Amino acid sequence: MTVGSIREKEGGSLPVDKLGVIVAALAVYGAFLATFVTYRANRIVQGEARTILESLPPSLGYGLVALVSAGAAIALFKTSAAFRMLAASAVLVALSLLIGIAADHLMPADNAYARISPASGFWILFFAFALLAADALTRMSPGPGIRLLFLAGVLAVMSGLLATGRWDGLSILKEYASRADTFWAEAGRHLTLALGSLAAAALVGLPLGILCHRVDGLRDAVLNVLNAIQTIPSIALFGILIGPLGWIAANVPGAMAIGVRGIGVAPAFVALFLYSLLPMVANTVVGLAGVPQAANDAARGIGMTDRQRLFAVEFPLAFPVILAGIRIVLVQNIGLATIAALIGGGGFGVFVFQGIGQTAMDLVLLGAAPTVILAFVVAITLNAVIEITATGRSPGGSP
Repeated sequence: MTVGSIREKEGGSLPVDKLGVIVAALAVYGAFLATFVTYRANRIVQGEARTILESLPPSLGYGLVALVSAGAAIALFKTSAAFRMLAASAVLVALSLLIGIAADHLMPADNAYARISPASGFWILFFAFALLAADALTRMSPGPGIRLLFLAGVLAVMSGLLATGRWDGLSILKEYASRADTFWAEAGRHLTLALGSLAAAALVGLPLGILCHRVDGLRDAVLNVLNAIQTIPSIALFGILIGPLGWIAANVPGAMAIGVRGIGVAPAFVALFLYSLLPMVANTVVGLAGVPQAANDAARGIGMTDRQRLFAVEFPLAFPVILAGIRIVLVQNIGLATIAALIGGGGFGVFVFQGIGQTAMDLVLLGAAPTVILAFVVAITLNAVIEITATGRSPGGSP
């Protein structure tokens, strides 16, 4: 098809993609106007900005600029979703590889204290083409199983880059290298807080949601109280819990032995548990309310008791909505667990607040990056599981 025929078909204008305009603008800014990496003589001094061509060997620098320009052109005009996904994936993989090469290229041989970090241009480019990839994936409308395979592929690429040492020259990996044991200990605490509070909320919230569904008068009272708790800022709630838990630790025999204290894991756990109750209870109520009346009538017609009907009919039909509440809770708790470090609860927030205190932004990133990645992985995985349970499709996405 010629340019003239395209213009005629589109009413005299080139077939420009609206989202592609944003992606292309971000790509141009990130590649030509923003800096690609920041070089610092040590972890806390002011950095020196370097562009793409200053950060990489000439052949790789010009190659990356050309690849980004081609990807921006593909994004700008209306092309097939598969072609857009291919372009976005190529740029993202190139960025992931070349940021490590830039660190090796700029690192002085005799300076173990130097730090090389991705700068604004890298992050803008990565965001732009991740946005293009997400848009292409949405247009392709893959089944949940395909989305899970795509996620597994992304994680495999990241794991490969970490395992091969391609990113070892980056400052975030240098921060990790000096704190590897502490990192995994805090990762365990972070997961314990997020998953433990989810389990506790499920044990309490699911029966409470069932009770609220059965008793109309109780529903409004419970949901109003849980809504009020949800409006309390997280730091304020942590502070409110310090007093009561401290009193319990001092006056209840055995409380300190099981970890109940005014500061530490206990107030963080209780706060996350309280925040988790509203989504758990509300989604249980909504899910059970959405069960078709015909299904309940049929269950009664064959002589099922209320208990049998709940577990054999209502709960399975409501499960996708309940699982959506579990997804909300888990993603929420992964993020909120970061704040627990302020009261000694541990988790990835330890690195975030240490980095802020030391003006070491790569240490901040060491805590923030795994938190964001973990939340994305959980959200995408549970969304796929919800779709599978809701539609009855196989993991491959076919009916």
